Amino acid sequence: MSERVLTFPVENFRKLPNPYQQKDTEKKGDEAYPQMYFAICDVKEIPEDIPMATNPRNQSMNNGVAKKIKASLLNTSEPNFYLLNRGMVISADSVHYDNNSGKLSITFSDEEVHGDVDGGHTYKAILEKRKELEHGQQFVKLEILTGVEDIFQALAAARNTSTQVQDKSIAELEHRFDLIKEIIKNEPFNNNVYFRENDKGDIDVADIISMLTLFNLEKYPDINSFPVIAYSGRKKCIDYYIEAHKNSEENPVANPYYRMRNIMIDIFKLYDMLESNIGAYYKQKNASGRYGSVKGVSVPKGDTKFKSKYYKTEMDYLSPTGFLYPILGAFRALIKDDGVEYSWKCDPFKIMEKVGPELVETTVERSRTLGNNAQAVGKDVGNWKTLYMTIALEMLNIN
Repeated sequence: MSERVLTFPVENFRKLPNPYQQKDTEKKGDEAYPQMYFAICDVKEIPEDIPMATNPRNQSMNNGVAKKIKASLLNTSEPNFYLLNRGMVISADSVHYDNNSGKLSITFSDEEVHGDVDGGHTYKAILEKRKELEHGQQFVKLEILTGVEDIFQALAAARNTSTQVQDKSIAELEHRFDLIKEIIKNEPFNNNVYFRENDKGDIDVADIISMLTLFNLEKYPDINSFPVIAYSGRKKCIDYYIEAHKNSEENPVANPYYRMRNIMIDIFKLYDMLESNIGAYYKQKNASGRYGSVKGVSVPKGDTKFKSKYYKTEMDYLSPTGFLYPILGAFRALIKDDGVEYSWKCDPFKIMEKVGPELVETTVERSRTLGNNAQAVGKDVGNWKTLYMTIALEMLNIN
């Protein structure tokens, strides 16, 4: 963005000296050190255009946190909003206070590191509700930081922990999802993926990462280990992804998700193929059976159709993830890793066409033995192993 300077009156202003600068015998200028400033401002005077791209999540103003902030703001019988609320943390290029006019000027020059860092709910609540207040009824605390560009990501992560910002939101701020964005940029579901809490979209990047974890050969190299965590623990999958990204910043090929890049689109398409054809696969093994009557499977009402997760293929059934993930995960048996990139040992789509019915039958029967419990079959290591062996044996037959 072009440089933006916001000037507005404040009630009080104070700069806290940097303790390291005070001890510096070489007397370097302020620009050599991070600086911290505090101001108390009437909520009626807060500018409407403080940059928000620096906040690690979008703000939902209908959740409990936002409602409590708005209620506190409008409670003028107790004019202590600036004490009860944590206020706003703002990263800026520079700060100037005019003692004569009592006005504060904040300069923002880089939208990636300058703007609101924490307190987004507070800011939006003020903008939404302050028209119901008079001047002098409520004030808000501002903490402005300069010279923090080099530690911005760590700052955003640290300042947002108390509001439980999801790890994926921090990872998005740190550009850790750029790999996925680059891979899916030409796919029809590209704009449906959301990478931060409360973003728009119907595909959570956590779901994508969980699905990719099914094929992480670094964590699950063979038949002796199975990525059940992809089904049962999305948080752990995000941890794996972030850890792999952090540990490979100087050497991308050390990242299994980077080596996976050439097969990622195939994985999405393979999932779509399974999701949209699972009813037909079931029918091939159960000519008189009804997949829609299987516990955990949903059937659309009326003439409407379900649509597959990624490619919006029309479907007659909606299947539980506890069925889909173990089947998709079995195709890990078809991957080879040469240390630079993943590739298929044989065509996974042809394998799906051939053994898909057997994989579905195995999964549904296992669910029945577990009390018709789709969640239980999604966590059942025995089922994962059986499906993996089925794919591995079919590959041997082809070769």
